[in-house]
Amino acid sequence: MERVFFIIVCLTVFSCNNEKTKNLKLHGAVFGTTYSVIYDSEINFSADLDSLFAQINNSLSNYQDSSIISKINRGESVATDAHFDKVFKISKEIFYNTEGAFDPTIGAVVNAWNFGSEHTIISVDSLIIDSLMQSVGFDKIFKINNKITKPKDAFIDFNAIAKGYGVDVVGEFLESKQIKNYLVEIGGEVRVQGKNAEKNAPWRIGVENPNFTGEQSILKAVKLHNKVMATSGTYRKFKIDKNGNRYAHIIDTKTGYPSKTNLLSVSVIADECMVADAYATAFQAMGVEKTKLFLENHPELKVFLIFENENKAFETLAINGFPE
Repeated sequence: MERVFFIIVCLTVFSCNNEKTKNLKLHGAVFGTTYSVIYDSEINFSADLDSLFAQINNSLSNYQDSSIISKINRGESVATDAHFDKVFKISKEIFYNTEGAFDPTIGAVVNAWNFGSEHTIISVDSLIIDSLMQSVGFDKIFKINNKITKPKDAFIDFNAIAKGYGVDVVGEFLESKQIKNYLVEIGGEVRVQGKNAEKNAPWRIGVENPNFTGEQSILKAVKLHNKVMATSGTYRKFKIDKNGNRYAHIIDTKTGYPSKTNLLSVSVIADECMVADAYATAFQAMGVEKTKLFLENHPELKVFLIFENENKAFETLAINGFPE
């Protein structure tokens, strides 16, 4: 949620003034975070956005008892809809591409570890983790026609891809209305088209400098044109064991335990925001070396890593032409 401020500020700080055109700017709350939509038009689409967000929540929200995903998790027989089908399809592809590093069934294990404001790691009964892990594995979930079959206790959670998907839905809606210049942002995940017409300049998005104290600053500003960018960071949600080792809120989908990682932030530029969102999460779980190896075969993904070296100093790595 806090990254939103920096993204919007970046649009002001890094652009030139042009008083001839005024963007319409819409802001609000959605999916447990905030959204910003900025576009070159006088037409207010607030009601349309509310309707789109309601449709997505009715399909994918684990916090809405009447949603399709909630009914599926309870074992009810319910037909999926177009939103669920799209997210399910891409999730399957990325699950297999990353050999399970991205896994929408790991949510119950993440909740068991209770990553919140307290940074001290608390031991979780291994029997609880072992029990929950029995139902983990997106390869155990199948869609036959418009119905989902799954193990009884399997829990599907699309939280790691849903914000990006919401960004895509809004972007596609604006394009259907012939909006050629826009920025859509939900919880830090961004999609842009054209330029910032009000500033007559490219859209610029801030990459935040990791800071464990909570202080916020911009490390770099990235120009985007007809692309998306999603970021996953571990520097706010983490826990520390008695030996001072830092563990990410990203759970190892093979063990069910938090990942001990030196990777602090991953930003992914792609063509679809739900794809960038999911891969940003997967790369956090994979770590620096596995991510570098993976990206050798995926030039369509431009990635920026921020990590700690052996001397506890920050390093950055731009891969596949991520903008400098």
